[in-house]
Amino acid sequence: MRVTLLGTGDTTGTPTVGCDCATCERARERGVERSRFSVHVENDRTGEALLIDFSPDFRHQFLTQDVPLPDAALVTHIHFDHLDGLGNAYRLFDDLPVHATDVVDPVTEESVADTIRRKYDYLDRVHVHGHDPHERIRVCGLDVRFVPVDHPPLLCYGVVVEDPETGAKCSLTGDTSFGMPAETRSALADPDLLLADAIVPASSCEHHPLGGKHHDESGVPRTFGSKHMTREGALDLAAELDADRTRLVHLAHFYPADEAFAEPLAVDGETYDL
Repeated sequence: MRVTLLGTGDTTGTPTVGCDCATCERARERGVERSRFSVHVENDRTGEALLIDFSPDFRHQFLTQDVPLPDAALVTHIHFDHLDGLGNAYRLFDDLPVHATDVVDPVTEESVADTIRRKYDYLDRVHVHGHDPHERIRVCGLDVRFVPVDHPPLLCYGVVVEDPETGAKCSLTGDTSFGMPAETRSALADPDLLLADAIVPASSCEHHPLGGKHHDESGVPRTFGSKHMTREGALDLAAELDADRTRLVHLAHFYPADEAFAEPLAVDGETYDL
């Protein structure tokens, strides 16, 4: 199972358009990007490819990264930086199964699967399949589960991808605070590779109107505001889950420039063979 990080940034990406902050300038100098979030998983046993989330940067990602177009896809939630790239499917696919959860969100009064069906009803070659949280489904020869996380006000899910033949496991937290349910933590545990939301360092919480929460024993916030983990929170979660390897993703350009490209913060194009 080969995992390629197509997009490792938050909703504006790094460099951010029109921004001349030190971090965006450092990214330009280094020739690296953190485009909007997306992960590509290739099953080297079957030759099939799975896409997790449709970044608005879909076209750029598939033109610049040496990966095949997906045979199927998953959508974790309906925020534009995870969904709106689906429009790029127009004219590219003869048939594209898209998997999402079928739980009705009280905020939107429809499930993630329903939102995709409604918003992209003009894509007649896209077929949406709804699933229950924690339901094991076989996609591209891989076992996949959506696991509930904490990203208020909308329902949002992490993803567990396992190879039933080799036992390789990749866990994605999805967009979440540190306060995800115990059952989800158990499902994500013991991965060969953990991709964890870590939007900013904990020091940035002083600039958020809500500050931070889920503080550790030393008072360091593991959640930024209410719906994303801090770097410190993501690393604490990685230790709790006993991840063999951790990459921090969904990163904002608010990291100080001297910290923004330090390990284990990811950049676009990284690949991992599990």
